[in-house]
Parts: sequence; structure tokens; C-alpha cells
Amino acid sequence: MYLLVLAVILLLMKWQQIGPVAEWPWKVIAAPFILTFLWWEWADWSGYTKRRAMREEEQRAKDRRQKQRDALSNAAQARRR
Repeated sequence: MYLLVLAVILLLMKWQQIGPVAEWPWKVIAAPFILTFLWWEWADWSGYTKRRAMREEEQRAKDRRQKQRDALSNAAQARRR
């Protein structure tokens, strides 16, 4: 995602003729777009994206279970008082 942001910033700087970027060749401006595309293709092909999504889902489930345990524990302590 950072690479895509960089690519858009460079493109806007080239288009608006800002700073030294205005004189850079288009190949340099296009490189971050190409690298972003290659990264996304590799991430999908290798399963990196899927594994990351699964890890995040497992963490959410773990947090939800812990929150429920804490709530049950607090309710049990309140009844004892």
C-alpha cells in the first residue's frame, strides 16, 4: 500500500511539474506502479493475503472469547459480594 501511495504522489508531482520529479523519465514514475502490481500478484499467488486474513480473524475470535470470559468472571464476582 505504501508503494501505491508513493506511486500516486510521484505521478501527481510529475503531472503538476513539481520539483525535480518533473524532469524524471516516465519509466521512473511508472516503476512504483509496476512494483505494486507485482507485489499484489505475488501476495495472492503465495497465499500471503489469505494467511494474513486468517490470522486476523483468529485474533478477533480470541479477543471476543477473552472478552466474554472477562464478562462472566466479573458477573460471578459481583454475585459473590
